[in-house]
Amino acid sequence: MGNELRKYEEFLGKGRENFLKKVEEAYKKFEETKTFYFPTWQYGEAKGTLFKLEVEDAPKFGQNAFIELDSGRTAFLSIDMQTDFAGTKGYVDVMGYDLKATAGPIEPIKNILETIRGTDIKVIHTREGHLPDLSDAPFNKVLRSKIIGKGTGIGETPEGGMGKLLVRGEPNWDIVDDLYPIEGEYIIDKAGKGAFGMSNIHLVLKNLGITHLVICGITTDVCVHTIMREANDYGYWCILLKDCTGATDEGNYKSAIKSIKMQGGVFGNVSDSETFIKAVKEAKLK
Repeated sequence: MGNELRKYEEFLGKGRENFLKKVEEAYKKFEETKTFYFPTWQYGEAKGTLFKLEVEDAPKFGQNAFIELDSGRTAFLSIDMQTDFAGTKGYVDVMGYDLKATAGPIEPIKNILETIRGTDIKVIHTREGHLPDLSDAPFNKVLRSKIIGKGTGIGETPEGGMGKLLVRGEPNWDIVDDLYPIEGEYIIDKAGKGAFGMSNIHLVLKNLGITHLVICGITTDVCVHTIMREANDYGYWCILLKDCTGATDEGNYKSAIKSIKMQGGVFGNVSDSETFIKAVKEAKLK
C-alpha cells in the first residue's frame, strides 16, 4: 500500500508543481505591487475591462492593497434587500430590531446600481423566503421566529402587515422599491441564509462566467457572511463593501467585517462604495 501511495503522489506531482509555480509568480508580483492580479492563466484573457479596486487591511491590518477585476467576469451581488429585512412590519421589524441598521445600506447600494447599470458588470439580487405551504421551512427556524416575534413568525401576517412573513410572493418578501431589479438583472430565490446549497446561484454564476463577486446586502453577520463564505470555498474572489451592508447588532457587524480580514483575507477583501464607484468610473466601463 505504501509503494502504491507514493506512485500515486508522483503521478500528481507535475500538476502540483505547475500550480505552485503560478502561486509563487503571483506572490512575487504581490510583494512588488501589492496587487492581486487577475489570473489570466486560469481564466483566460479579459472578457471586459481590467480595473483595480483598493481594499483595506490587506494583507495585514493597517495595510492597503489592490485587487484587479475583469468587468466582464464580475458580478455585483445584492443580498436580501427585502422589505422583510429593511421595512416596517417586516420580519426584522416584528422581531423588534432597529431598522436603521438594516435599511442603512439602501442609499449606497442605490448609488452603485446607478453607476454600474449599463456596464458589463452583472447585477444579481437574492431573496430569502419560503414556499407558501412552508414545506421548505425547517420546523425549528419557524418556531424560533414565532418566539422572538412574540407570537408572530414566518408564514404569519403581523398586525397591520403587508403579508405573510418570509413567504415567496408576498409584498413584504420582495426587494425594496429603491433597489428593485431592472430588465437584464438576475434574481436568485433561496430558502435559507446561504445560497450555494439552497439555490441555483452557483450554476448561474458559472453560466455567466463570473470569477469575482462584489458583495453587499443584509444582514452582514448572517446571510451576507454565509454566502461570502460559501463563495470563497468555491474559489470566487470576494469583496465586501462595508457601507453597503448592515446587521441588527453593531457589534456583530463590526466582528463580521473584521473576521473577513483575518489571515490576510480569509474570506476575501473589504472595500467601500465610494472606492468602488471611483474605480468603475476611472475604468470607463461599457
